[in-house]
This record gives sequence, structure tokens and C-alpha cells, in this order.
Amino acid sequence: MINGGIMEISQNHSQNLAADIRTKDRGFTLLEVIIAMSLLTVGLLAVASMQISAMRGNSYAGDVTEGATWAGDQLEKLIALPYDHADLDDTNDDGADGLLDTGDDADYTENQDRYTVCWNVAIDAVTNNTKTISVIVTWTDHGVQKHVSIQHIKAR
Repeated sequence: MINGGIMEISQNHSQNLAADIRTKDRGFTLLEVIIAMSLLTVGLLAVASMQISAMRGNSYAGDVTEGATWAGDQLEKLIALPYDHADLDDTNDDGADGLLDTGDDADYTENQDRYTVCWNVAIDAVTNNTKTISVIVTWTDHGVQKHVSIQHIKAR
């Protein structure tokens, strides 16, 4: 009888707990839903902001890569020329001071799409019987002028 009595009390207690849980579990309140949606919105806005920043960074990296490619291409062409070639003359006699000149002060200028490729030559700037070739590529990004430059010393 004792075992049977314990069993009945145990069953009654289990039924009471199940009834209490059912009456207390009525779903989310409106306040809980609003808080959850607010947190989700803040998280999504942070992710969107990060995505926009990443896209800008990728765009800038693409521009720098393309500018460096133009500069490298032009430098390879100039390196392949003989030492006394006309394209390797210092036409404005600015020497080492003009190595990073862009635009009007450069010895030579070419336009490639939205990039401007300039190069300047300094004779005997580092040591005798050498020409220092500086290739500068400029472009405009959101109203700001950017540039990439590469230098090479060509011996006689």
C-alpha cells in the first residue's frame, strides 16, 4: 500500500506540474518580440555596414592593382630599350629632383583609360653611367588623386 500511495502522489504531482507548465507557457510577449527584432536589426545593419566597407576596400585594391600593372608594363618596355634611346633622355633636365614628377613636369606622359602613365629619367642620379627611371601612374578616385610609382636603375 505504501508503494501504491507513493505512486499515486507521484502521478498527481506530475500532472499538476504539467498543468502549471501549460498555463504558464503562453508564447512570447509583444515586448520580447520587439526586443528580439531590434537586436536582429542592429546586427543586420552592422553586417551591411561591414559589407559596404569591404566593397570600397576591394574597389580601391583593384584600382591600385591596375595602376601598378600599367606602371610595371611601361617600366618593362623602358627597360628593354637601349641605354641611348630617346625615350630614356632627361628632356627637362630636372635630374633626381624630378623622379616623382607627375603631369606637366614629367619627361613623358601617356593616357591609358582613366590612368595617366608618366615617366621621368634622371641621368647619373645614383652613380655615374646610370639612368634612374621612375614610372608614375595617377588616377582620380572619388575626387582624390591617387598614384603608384615604380623606379628602376638602368646601367650603361
